Amino acid sequence: MRRADRLIKITHFLRQRRQAVTAQQIADAFDICKRTVYRDIECLMNTGAPIRGEAGVGYTIDKKYYLPPITFDADELEAIGLGISMVRQWTDDRFAEKANSALDKIAAVLPANLQGELQQITTYAVPNRPKAPWTVNFSEIREHIRNRRKIHLDYIDEQQRETSRVIQPLALFFFNPVWLLTGWCEKRNDFRNFRIDRIKLLSVEGSCFEDDPDRNLKAYLASMGICHDPKL
Repeated sequence: MRRADRLIKITHFLRQRRQAVTAQQIADAFDICKRTVYRDIECLMNTGAPIRGEAGVGYTIDKKYYLPPITFDADELEAIGLGISMVRQWTDDRFAEKANSALDKIAAVLPANLQGELQQITTYAVPNRPKAPWTVNFSEIREHIRNRRKIHLDYIDEQQRETSRVIQPLALFFFNPVWLLTGWCEKRNDFRNFRIDRIKLLSVEGSCFEDDPDRNLKAYLASMGICHDPKL
């Protein structure tokens, strides 16, 4: 990998992390030695990147910092197009509008030689069965997850029994054609999944919850034997 490309990738790597990243973590991610990491970070800081380093803690970057627009290759555009197609088909109108807006922004910064590639995307997500209907607000659920707000659910389970739960929402997972809301259930004191089409009523409890390492998304994925993506 060219150094210029690596510097861009390191900048994105730092921006995508919620916590400080050590030199060793950067070295492992890019298959370089720590000495090279120190030189790369110094180079980025000299060019104005707002990176802060603290001994024993690691590096952080101001999340408001953006690199100039970068280009994509044909396969990357194909992957982006497929993701946007899936959002359009399987979420709600509000999220679909955001997907369309993202595509417009990408198109606005693409060089002329790639504009044609964007018009020739050939990979799509097409519904093969009806979407399980829901009455709750999909985008509001995403906001509650992002803001770590506890929510109260009135829920109907597989046996058609009604139950009420307070959960700490962690993520939404798509199992065509069903969306599952995953969270820490305070009633069961464990992780639980809830089909959003079976939620009769959803309301905000008013309080927020902390990022408990035993109850967060990383812990849930580990309990399911799924490798956690550090970019999430």
